[in-house]
Amino acid sequence: MAPTETPTTTESADDRRGTQSIYRAIGVLRVLAMAREAGYGLTEVANLTGLTRPTARRILFALIEEGLVEQKPQTRRYAVGEQIQLLALSRPRRSPLVDVAGPLLDALGRSIGDTLFLTQRTGLDTVCVARRLGDYPVQVLPLGVGDRRPLGVSSSGLALLAAMSEEEALAILGQNAPRLASYGAGLDAAARWVGEARRLGYAVRDRGLVPGTRALSVVIRIGRGEAFAALTCAGIVRRMSQARMEQIADDLRRAAARIGETLAGQGPGRR
Repeated sequence: MAPTETPTTTESADDRRGTQSIYRAIGVLRVLAMAREAGYGLTEVANLTGLTRPTARRILFALIEEGLVEQKPQTRRYAVGEQIQLLALSRPRRSPLVDVAGPLLDALGRSIGDTLFLTQRTGLDTVCVARRLGDYPVQVLPLGVGDRRPLGVSSSGLALLAAMSEEEALAILGQNAPRLASYGAGLDAAARWVGEARRLGYAVRDRGLVPGTRALSVVIRIGRGEAFAALTCAGIVRRMSQARMEQIADDLRRAAARIGETLAGQGPGRR
């Protein structure tokens, strides 16, 4: 057998620096995705990613050169660039999760009457991938399709964290700490919310992302696999009594189980 080549110390250090730069750039893109069209200023990007201002600036300029980030001339704020959208065109097929969940969201919207959301976990975040309005005259719209939140802020993120081991959930909250603070949530509060979600079997934000509202989420998993998505119902507080939330949680759980069963039947690559 030929001897295995051992990388030199210099090569290993270069590899580590290169990998670190990639992770940092991805972190910057994730933060900018949260801001959508409004974008963030340099200081906000640095604070939310935990990078120094010079490092954040250097990464932003490199991403601008590649078209992955743009700087708005009027505000000087940074936003996701056009190349991201163009790259996404290389995968035009719809998400199997959205296809399977769509009819169930429609039915839930009719039966519950309040706003329904489907969110999917991606790394340290959740992304809203579908939304349905109910027929009640007052609808709660804290999220639009494509909106991203760090795990630990929204009820969907809390539900997903509650489905993990306590150790894993706390580690993720620690990584998200700078971004949690931007939503007025501290680590202790977020850990408390996750613990409450474990106790209840569903997550509730008593004060939703919109004041005067309440949101409730249950997780979606495929078989006994890890939870990867969540169903959420959001409504005004006076419609979200404890008794009604229990009924909504049961309705969402049944829908989540059907989604998971259907995706399991589709085999690998289902999400």
